[in-house]
Amino acid sequence: MTWIEDPEFAPDRPFGPQTLPYGVLGTATGPTVAVRVGKHAIPLRGLADELGPRVAELVSGDSLDPLLAAGPAAWHELRERLMELVGSDTRPSKAELIRTDWHTQLMPFTVADFADFYSSRDHAENVGRIFRRDTDPLLPNWTHLPVGYHGRSGTVVVSGTDVSRPNGQRRVSGDPTPVFGPTRRLDFEAEVGFVCGGEPASYVSPDEFADHVFGAVLVNDWSARDVQSWEYQPLGPFLAKSFATSISGWITPLAALEHARVPTTGYDHQLLDYLVEQRPWGLDLRLEVRCNDTLLSRPPFERMYWSPAQQLAHLTVNGSPVRPGDLFASGTVSGPEPDQRGCLLELSWGGSDPVTLDDGEQRTFLQDGDRVTISATAPGEHGRPVGLGDVTGTVLPAVRR
Repeated sequence: MTWIEDPEFAPDRPFGPQTLPYGVLGTATGPTVAVRVGKHAIPLRGLADELGPRVAELVSGDSLDPLLAAGPAAWHELRERLMELVGSDTRPSKAELIRTDWHTQLMPFTVADFADFYSSRDHAENVGRIFRRDTDPLLPNWTHLPVGYHGRSGTVVVSGTDVSRPNGQRRVSGDPTPVFGPTRRLDFEAEVGFVCGGEPASYVSPDEFADHVFGAVLVNDWSARDVQSWEYQPLGPFLAKSFATSISGWITPLAALEHARVPTTGYDHQLLDYLVEQRPWGLDLRLEVRCNDTLLSRPPFERMYWSPAQQLAHLTVNGSPVRPGDLFASGTVSGPEPDQRGCLLELSWGGSDPVTLDDGEQRTFLQDGDRVTISATAPGEHGRPVGLGDVTGTVLPAVRR
């Protein structure tokens, strides 16, 4: 038995030594970089003897920014040292353990750029059927490239941050003139995001994915559906998406997800060369979405049409660089079954089929006070599940203007 497996510190299974996600917690001495083990976290400041001075310096501050910039060699070295630390028979004298639920989660890194994709075929076809009932649910470009848009990095917030209902223009049925006010169709989107690091680079091939991606987070890319339906033509999402994007406070290292890799689902035609993967980065991630503690859906990430490696390749193929702190997300994760849909737009089929919560209340879209939580696990080595940190947020009333 290692010291971390002592009953006093017994880790939750998805966040055992096989996972070791990184985050930043607010403590009495200020923000500190920490690694999570079960319900506890180990602050990394002051562990130079155990980690080695070179990597210890990267995690001695109040952000993961230096570690992201250091690149994959430093990421692997730090992870190996941490696995040795938690696998030791005796607890290192300076390895303090603190309860994660007793400390505030802070934004773990500075978001540079944020891009969001639209990579679930099940989701895209459902949305097409809801809005374009008499045409092909997929537009002609969808199976040829990972469709996406650029968001607002300044409105990416850490899990636990409340989200105010946004204002915007929306169309009232039968009236050609829009009105302004709070969205009436606020929605969540269950997604998976990828945090980038290493040397800035352009023209990144799918097989170079691991050189530029530090780890994964869960994402709720909140959406104002009525605002979006009015404003998005012809250029795409704007105010309907830019008001808030919530991410996990814990970043699961990409190395922890190696045993979750699966093939992608297959393509309708030959892909262009820059999107071809030699060893695909499909991931078997099993998401769960809850609203006010009611389990709404279990979206399967393994069914994504475009992998995160293909998304990064497409993001950089025009010469745009990927930089430390860049964040890109998968788009809504959905499956073929009704209980696998990753947003209320699909779950309520455009508002025509309300969802019933455990307390008997019904929802077509979110109400003020609703709390949305997205969680996920992935298969790991020897049957030990790997966890992704929850992302949660509560809807507050709109700020009146």
